[in-house]
Amino acid sequence: MLKRIGAEPDETGAAVAIKDAAFPAPFPSGLEYGAPARGMWNIVHTGMLLPEAHQIFVCAAGCLRGVVLTAAEMKAEERFSTVEIREENVLDGDMEELIIDGVTDILNKLPCMPPAVLIFTSCIHHFMSCDLPQVYRVLRERFPQTAFTDCYMNPIMRKSGLTPDQLMRKQLYSLLKPRPKDPKAVNLIGNDLPTDASSELVRMIQKNGFRLRDITWCRTYGEYQEMAEASVNLSTYPSAVAGCEELERRLGQKQLYLPQSFDYDEIEDNLCRLAGCLSIDAPQTAPGRARAERALQGAREVIGDMAVSVDYTATPRPLGLARLLCQHGFRVASVYLDAINEEERGAFGWLRTHVPELMLRATIHPKMRVLPRAGREPVLAIGQKAAYFTGTRHFVNIVEGGGMYGYDGIARLAGLMTGAYLEERDARSLIQAKGLGCACCI
Repeated sequence: MLKRIGAEPDETGAAVAIKDAAFPAPFPSGLEYGAPARGMWNIVHTGMLLPEAHQIFVCAAGCLRGVVLTAAEMKAEERFSTVEIREENVLDGDMEELIIDGVTDILNKLPCMPPAVLIFTSCIHHFMSCDLPQVYRVLRERFPQTAFTDCYMNPIMRKSGLTPDQLMRKQLYSLLKPRPKDPKAVNLIGNDLPTDASSELVRMIQKNGFRLRDITWCRTYGEYQEMAEASVNLSTYPSAVAGCEELERRLGQKQLYLPQSFDYDEIEDNLCRLAGCLSIDAPQTAPGRARAERALQGAREVIGDMAVSVDYTATPRPLGLARLLCQHGFRVASVYLDAINEEERGAFGWLRTHVPELMLRATIHPKMRVLPRAGREPVLAIGQKAAYFTGTRHFVNIVEGGGMYGYDGIARLAGLMTGAYLEERDARSLIQAKGLGCACCI
């Protein structure tokens, strides 16, 4: 980007006090910057959760570079192939033949036929009105023993309809085939990371004799197909809701959204709604709540008045987390986000009233490339982007909630915050690796 010589960049447009921030879009949309904090999962990581499946990306060489590197970093090259689109394919109009012939050649050369294939098409196929239904009809006829599903590497979909992340989490379950329903089976849908076994959610389900399945625990395609037996699907991550709704429509599995939350009333409501859905007694939550309170108090005593910064990659509820910490005496100085989810309206209003000088800072505004990374004050960061932008060596290295849930999750997070305060870490070496925790899927 252009930078005025001799002038220090200011934060105008890239940072705003929450008292002056607009909801739900505190920053203008425009040219975007991508920080080198790579822990968030992308569509390659998520697709690898489908056991024994093979991924095939069909796009131009420049676009292929990133996904190829992701597969290589995961050491999952044997489950990954590409079909390169060249200029002549665009000019000759043979896009359908390119996909069919390319996929056929790849599958015929594999040492064994995979039970499932995820085909990722890209922007150019939509610009050219490629007949994808015909492509899949031919491939299914040619390889009847293999299940194919359509996936998309399509950045033009980010601002309208389902985002690529939402669509990937939905398509991940599109190959489940109808089965008789088991009233004692429950699925967790759409999480990249397994939910902690110690959480109230998991313990409540398993204690009452239900079989709980999660794609992060599946090791074979057969185990994946067993997820079709569940009577109830639960989602805890916002991007997973669309997938649960589709499964309810297609397989008749009741869906229930129990969001990751830092609000005690919402945690209680989530567990009560789950109990009602499963026709079981509501759990005794007082011990868990007391444990969370003790953990927060202990962390506050250790961390003291050190500034805390939170970012949206650590949790889908960064403002909710900021509110919880402020209510327990922590000095939250900033929250890094680019937009505010409707689910956070209540937390936004509370912070605006009680912590009006809390700074909201963008992560994709182009000024974030040149604004100072450190020097404001010592900071304890929760999330990789907060760690990167503050330049701190005290940070909690989690993405997407880190598998934490409910009071148990709050207590564990408080412990991680204490550890981050007591032990410095080299952020640069840690946040550059893609897909934090994705080793669980290969």
